[in-house]
Amino acid sequence: MKRYVIYTRVSTAEQGKSGLGLEAQHRDIELFLHNFSETPWEIIGEFQDVQSGKVDDRPELLKALQLARKEKAELLVAKLDRLSRDVEFIARTIKQATIRVASMPHADNFQLHIYAALAEQEREFISKRTKAALQVAKERGKKLGGLRDKTMKRNEAIQEKAVTEAVKVMKIVGPLRDAGLTLASIAGTLNEMEVKTSRGGQWTPMQVKRVLDRVTIGND
Repeated sequence: MKRYVIYTRVSTAEQGKSGLGLEAQHRDIELFLHNFSETPWEIIGEFQDVQSGKVDDRPELLKALQLARKEKAELLVAKLDRLSRDVEFIARTIKQATIRVASMPHADNFQLHIYAALAEQEREFISKRTKAALQVAKERGKKLGGLRDKTMKRNEAIQEKAVTEAVKVMKIVGPLRDAGLTLASIAGTLNEMEVKTSRGGQWTPMQVKRVLDRVTIGND
């Protein structure tokens, strides 16, 4: 019988209390168990940390790994970034137990290590690109006088509203994306269901992508 120890992680105490992010993680894990796992299977333990992925001190992860080693079970997480975003941390963890990632059901420990390294390189590039863009914006701001406080507050309110609405529509978008539908197919489904965008218009693939990006950022 295949045995699993489930591990989930959210970034803040507020997320831990509200369940934000946990529902999606449990959904991914259930999809893996019922569609990709060897059968029969058994869950022998569940552990959860409420900490940033940048923090290595994870008491619940330590307990999960100890149980997995003792019972010769696999550690099951929804996504690799729920384990960590740091490639060295992931490499150390992989040496302690067999890791199974629900969103990459056929990946073994070696492939997960490679994926983590590539993801870290991508994040480093995005970080440098963002800093460069901010520097350009800052220089332009000096020339133009910058944004006024009122305008900045209005922009913050718009962003907050966008994230809130994205979380709501993810109840539909999430399962469709997990089922393998393209952004265009998801947009078409939302339009057929007469679900409107925040501005009351029709959905496009790009708008669906923005919803996914906003919710992903909120779950980090």
